[in-house]
Amino acid sequence: MRSTRIATVITTLGWLVALGPAANAEETANAEETAKAEETAKAEETANAEDTISGEDLEFFESKIRPVLVEQCYQCHSIESGKTKGGLLLDSRAGVRQGGESGPAISPGEPSKSLLVRALRHKGIKMPPRRKLSEDVVADFESWIEIGAPDPRVTKWQKPNSTVTPEDIAKAKKSFWAYQEPKTPARPSVSAKSWPKSEIDLHILAALEEQKLKPVEDADIATLLRRLHFDLTGLPPRPRDLRDFVEAAQEDRDAAVKAKVDELLAMPQFGERWGRHWLDVARYAESTGKSVNVTYPHAWRYRDYVIDSFNDDTPFDQFIREQIAGDLLDAKTDTERQENLIATGFLALGTKSLVERNPRQFRADLIDEQIDTTTQAFLGVTVSCARCHDHKFDPIPTTDYYALAGIFLSTDTFYGTVRATQNRHSSDLITLPIEDKTPVSRIYSEDDLDDMRRQVRELRRDLFESRRNRGRTNQQSLLRTRARAWQIEGRIESLDENGVPRTLAMGVRDASVTLDAKLLLRGDVEKPTEPIPRGFVQVLSNGKPAKIAKGTSGRRELASWLSSSENPLTARVLVNRVWLHLFGEGLVSTPNNWSVTGQAPSHPELLDLLAVRFMKKRWSVKSLIREIVLSRTYQLSSRFDRASYEIDPDNRYLWRANQRPVDAEALRDAILAVGGSIDLRRPLGSPIARIGDSRIGDSRIGRRLDASFFENVNDSRSIYLPIARGALPRSLALFDFADPSLTSARRDASNSPLQALYLMNNTFVVRQAGLFARRLTAQPGKLEDRIRRAFVTAYGRRATPDEIQSCLRFFDRFVAEAEKKEWTREKAHRLAMTSFCQSLIASAEFRSLH
Repeated sequence: MRSTRIATVITTLGWLVALGPAANAEETANAEETAKAEETAKAEETANAEDTISGEDLEFFESKIRPVLVEQCYQCHSIESGKTKGGLLLDSRAGVRQGGESGPAISPGEPSKSLLVRALRHKGIKMPPRRKLSEDVVADFESWIEIGAPDPRVTKWQKPNSTVTPEDIAKAKKSFWAYQEPKTPARPSVSAKSWPKSEIDLHILAALEEQKLKPVEDADIATLLRRLHFDLTGLPPRPRDLRDFVEAAQEDRDAAVKAKVDELLAMPQFGERWGRHWLDVARYAESTGKSVNVTYPHAWRYRDYVIDSFNDDTPFDQFIREQIAGDLLDAKTDTERQENLIATGFLALGTKSLVERNPRQFRADLIDEQIDTTTQAFLGVTVSCARCHDHKFDPIPTTDYYALAGIFLSTDTFYGTVRATQNRHSSDLITLPIEDKTPVSRIYSEDDLDDMRRQVRELRRDLFESRRNRGRTNQQSLLRTRARAWQIEGRIESLDENGVPRTLAMGVRDASVTLDAKLLLRGDVEKPTEPIPRGFVQVLSNGKPAKIAKGTSGRRELASWLSSSENPLTARVLVNRVWLHLFGEGLVSTPNNWSVTGQAPSHPELLDLLAVRFMKKRWSVKSLIREIVLSRTYQLSSRFDRASYEIDPDNRYLWRANQRPVDAEALRDAILAVGGSIDLRRPLGSPIARIGDSRIGDSRIGRRLDASFFENVNDSRSIYLPIARGALPRSLALFDFADPSLTSARRDASNSPLQALYLMNNTFVVRQAGLFARRLTAQPGKLEDRIRRAFVTAYGRRATPDEIQSCLRFFDRFVAEAEKKEWTREKAHRLAMTSFCQSLIASAEFRSLH
């Protein structure tokens, strides 16, 4: 029989029973053997239908084997009972042969190698657990396995009935705006024909006039310059930027604005600013998060890839394909191949519950996180809501979720955490084709390598002795020894034969065996039903089954579907994200929820217009941004108007510019900029990369790896600060930084006492205020001149006469009080200037855009 050919032990079957193979380093054989065994098992299961069982063998199974399984095993290992302890199903031929977490239950033709026989004999595993079956029964099972384990049973699936019908999906496609392809709208007519500068303005003005609203006047030139600098580069304008811009605008304001926009879009700081926006969506972080928070020393490569992509104006559809399926794309050069591999780090950066004992649950949660991030990031929908049941509000059946799950099930994720006592799910990394010119971490000499190998041998010897003296060995000491051995082994594995750190990256690759995911009842990995063919979300597709190449995961097809101009959501979602960052509110105010429970767009025709244009202009993000910021709508003043406010208090129709807070990174960067200490060069790697494999909260390098350790580790731009989950620098965490454990489309905006206390007392702020004061006093001129320079530097505008007089009175009072304390006049003026500079930094105007 064909069944006799299965003799290889499969890995912990994890989701092969539920969704597919689970990766657990402590329980699996090497990857090649695993893949071969899984492939053999799959082929054998497929061949099952063709097998014929002789009457004699069938009679033996029905009289000797099935009754025992039903009576003794089904209670804990059957679909009908709803229990699959250890991931093992014994109510079908496929379940017996696939097995559970410990491997296949039987090896046909070899009873001595079959786990089921060992369990029946209570050798290690005990089945049934409470009593041992008679020797005659065990002998029957051995005989049954010896003849090839003939088994007529087929899997009894319990697929739940879906509440979402094909008719529901078809109806939603026709009736709900977000599920229909964007189309170029007709040009609206307006009364104030001289006001619009672009088609954007036409649509905005048409809506304003319909609501009986009028736009306010244009922003003054200094306000507009500061807005452009922060929005496009995340940095404040310099005094000379204001001087040059004012002079150019006096001759031709529109030409000056266009020239300034082009200048800012071409600066490398543009990619840092807009790359950070995408990193929020991509839930970028440099550690796993959760209870065992292990570092990701190679995450920084994805960060740099994103920055470079925005600076290069990589077409957004290509940007999508690289992140979802970069390893599968054709590459002309090693450089291109390397970038594509790094791009797939998007799928590997998520949180990981490394202490999860059930490998099937770990894999299920990993796939769920990838589905959730991918669908929210590119489509603005929460498909993961359909993991346990049909989507409550949208026409997304559970089968759509598992169609996507099969794609990610057939994908191996390399996130790179080393073995440790509490890390049950260690992972490798991807080796890149081009070596780093300058390694991020240290290079080890031959003596260093020999010393580490010697330490490992000694530690292993200690472990061996500890096992021999188990009763007399302190368990904590044993765990520390094992952890130390794994740590050193992991460091050795990260180096080449010369002690140079290998060039590695987080990312994904197609698994050697591709599988359809099995639908799980209520999302429970212990309750698998039938496999669901890999595919996409039906309501966003053309109605035809996905064509996935044989032997591939389907990620390449998924990437093509996501980036297709026929996809109704992708272009709209990105346009809305850009609009949100430039106006403080999206045309759709629920940027990650484009379902029936989300908000309808305030200007649907404008949204479609920009989406269509975005795709026609090669998905160019820079072109999209340029078109928006050159509109008159973007350049409006933020002046309050009582009459307009009473009609539209939320400014939904954009009769004025929204006042917006400067976000956490831009605020810290602005503080560094006015202090004159900001380093605009890109640092090599990341502080976490230099630390290497470790745990957040660990003190192995002399200090705990917590928020205080990562605070202001350098004067580089804030995008280069280490982002460890659960240990964010205070300069970011206090000012509404995005939660790096979740995909974030927008940040909260708060104004709390802790923020004010930080700006008043933090040593970083005080130091930068002192440097700011030193810059001012180093230049010649009177105190009044220094006050003027301070306002231009901090606020990007000239001080008013009243402000100058108020500041002069402050200096007089400060010096007078200082003289009472017998300070020298020089010291008094120095401290007064520092306090003055700090008050500018701590002000509301410094922290907001108008």
